Amino acid sequence: MAEIWNEEQLVADGFERVYTELEWYDGPRVGLADINGKPHYFQNHDYDHADEADEYQVWPASEAAVELEREQWAIFARGNERREAGEVGPESHPGHGGIDARYDELELLLAPHRQAPDDARRLVGELRFVAGARYRVEGLDYWFRWRPSR
Repeated sequence: MAEIWNEEQLVADGFERVYTELEWYDGPRVGLADINGKPHYFQNHDYDHADEADEYQVWPASEAAVELEREQWAIFARGNERREAGEVGPESHPGHGGIDARYDELELLLAPHRQAPDDARRLVGELRFVAGARYRVEGLDYWFRWRPSR
């Protein structure tokens, strides 16, 4: 079990909020998080180095993209709350397509923003977890601290 931290301590230690998670595989792979106080996309598809710190490609997210990402994330998080409460089954996940028209529309609108540009920076992300629900409308139960890649 990962150690749980409070948000005040995370901020004091230089960790920043994660707003969305687009992919998780043995850790966060793609999403949207603050880097130096500004929203950035992060992406890592290197699944072979579980014992090493994760290096990510990161690039700034526009205000418009952040607004759309947060809207889509809220749809997902609310659906997850209903699933965890036993109100709906896993087949109702909006990521399956055809479940929530706005979610599907946002997926198309966001696709170009989610592609790493050629000038994406490389940073190493360190994770810490906070207590509470994993998926929340305001973000996730983990935060990142970023440092330059070697």
